[in-house]
Amino acid sequence: MAGTTDAAAAKRAAGYMAAGMVEDGMVIGLGTGSTVYHAIECLSGRIREGLSVYGVPTSYQTAMRAREYGIPLTTLDDNPVLDLAIDGADQVDPGFRMIKGRGAALTREKCVAAAAFRFIVVVDESKMVPKLSGTVPVETLPFATKPAMAQLRGLGCRPFIREAVKKDGPVITDNGNFIVDCQFNGIEDPGAIEAAIAAIPGVVESGLFTRFQGNTTVIVGNDKKCGVLNSTNIIA
Repeated sequence: MAGTTDAAAAKRAAGYMAAGMVEDGMVIGLGTGSTVYHAIECLSGRIREGLSVYGVPTSYQTAMRAREYGIPLTTLDDNPVLDLAIDGADQVDPGFRMIKGRGAALTREKCVAAAAFRFIVVVDESKMVPKLSGTVPVETLPFATKPAMAQLRGLGCRPFIREAVKKDGPVITDNGNFIVDCQFNGIEDPGAIEAAIAAIPGVVESGLFTRFQGNTTVIVGNDKKCGVLNSTNIIA
């Protein structure tokens, strides 16, 4: 139980630090997940104190949470360039390559990250890993999911269609697609795997984020304090 409390405190500290980087007049991307929701909570308080900010949510869930906390929302149509984006990650390696999107919002998260001048990633220290491995979510068109899975197997993973927990059938993304969870024992070249997955017909996007190192800041929280890492800390 103590470990759970420590993890919750770490997420809250990292989320609040990220929210503190938001300046008046900014348009920001709002990721999906528990750590980002702490940032939303902090931003809500700053807005009540006079901060002017607009958010672009990466999921319906985030949009509902942001509205609940009084954060004005906008879209990439109206604001195709963002000042910064705040998001979480499932794993971050020493080269700032990441696995994201296990909450099934990976496509919109990647679109928002690509639109942002700065990408603020908030994690607790358990998410920092020496090498990416495990589950990489892949969003696929329902029409082409089975042939896409056959090609995903050729990349050295075991793909499974993600099943919903409180409904029968597959998880459906906010874009109306399926999630295929690809189990990797280890990913030797994340950039090459990301490109290979993207080249498969029927794949919309993957949860490998390997192209944002130059503008990424990683806030690593624990129950005592937060560490801030930027491009000078990248180990290739």
